[in-house]
Amino acid sequence: MSLGGLRFRFPRILVLLATLAAIAGGQVWTDVERIVAIGDLHGDYKQFVAVLRSAGLVDGRNRWKGGKTLLVQTGDVPDRGDESRRIMDLLMDLEKQARRKGGGVVALIGNHEAMNLYGELTYTTPGEFAAFRDANSVEVRAHFYALHLEELKQSGTAQIADPNYRQKWEREHPLGFFEHRFQFGPNGQYGKWVRSHHTIAKVNDTLFLHGGLSPKVAAWSIEDINRRVREELEDFRKLEGGVVTDELGPLWYRGLASDPDPALEQHVEAVLKRHGAERIVIGHTPTPGAVYPRFGGRVVLIDVGLSAYYGSRLACLVIEGGKAFALHRGVKLKLPREPGAPLLQYLKRAAALDPQPSPLAAQIAELEAALAAAPVN
Repeated sequence: MSLGGLRFRFPRILVLLATLAAIAGGQVWTDVERIVAIGDLHGDYKQFVAVLRSAGLVDGRNRWKGGKTLLVQTGDVPDRGDESRRIMDLLMDLEKQARRKGGGVVALIGNHEAMNLYGELTYTTPGEFAAFRDANSVEVRAHFYALHLEELKQSGTAQIADPNYRQKWEREHPLGFFEHRFQFGPNGQYGKWVRSHHTIAKVNDTLFLHGGLSPKVAAWSIEDINRRVREELEDFRKLEGGVVTDELGPLWYRGLASDPDPALEQHVEAVLKRHGAERIVIGHTPTPGAVYPRFGGRVVLIDVGLSAYYGSRLACLVIEGGKAFALHRGVKLKLPREPGAPLLQYLKRAAALDPQPSPLAAQIAELEAALAAAPVN
């Protein structure tokens, strides 16, 4: 082989090696027969189990029975509900069980996973902290309070004499708080688990991630996005000015869920072409209560408000044979690729399956009004 031949073929070899590395690392999956994608869980173990069973992924004892199905969970397991730890434990078990059966579990990083890693705990419930409490928690908290008092003494703060101060501090640091922080740290079980995951994955012809791909990151590869998020979550000094906390980053961006379709039409087309994909599936932004297609089905929203915090809606996305369906309260409904009447018909079918009144009623009424006001060709 000539040197000239090597010069032209070598980049192709590098691309092939990079692709193989991505596939090996769980960033790219091919030839998957069935995909089940579930959106934000927010600490609701009961609802998570319910949607898993409705999709035929687990049996009555929560053991994997999904065969070669690939389960994709698009992040936001923790916060707003009390049983995040229990959900993560189940996901860890299912990762192993599914692999043995020829299937798989892809648990992606959402903004709330990231927040729990770097210590933004505004949405962490008392029940979540309590789930990490053990026999030594009283002693552990007393130890950290003593350290806190020592820091106050060294800084010359006088408020330590206030008899109510310790009560206030303990309310801010409930039992289980310090164990929670350790477990989400770099050496903790859940910290290691979250950091081992990706932010974005491509399965067959579909991109999955939590928030979305904004024009700011449109040119980034899957590998670039996953690497940058991982680097920042492993070194918090890189969070400043980074992508993890950026409202236009993949964990936070809401444009694909809420901006007008015409404004982002070209952007969606460019992203899909860039990644050789047919659709983008996202969570993060709650829908009116059902799996919701946008941009002619090229963007699919799956944060249906599954947790009790958002109304205990029960739905997920199923992709079989390249076709997308909503599994709405256990009934498979084909997702429309067109707005207007097809979308209205789909939402009415989904609403009929809900406990009444359906949370979809307002959206249905809005669509009916828009169709009635539309000019007739």
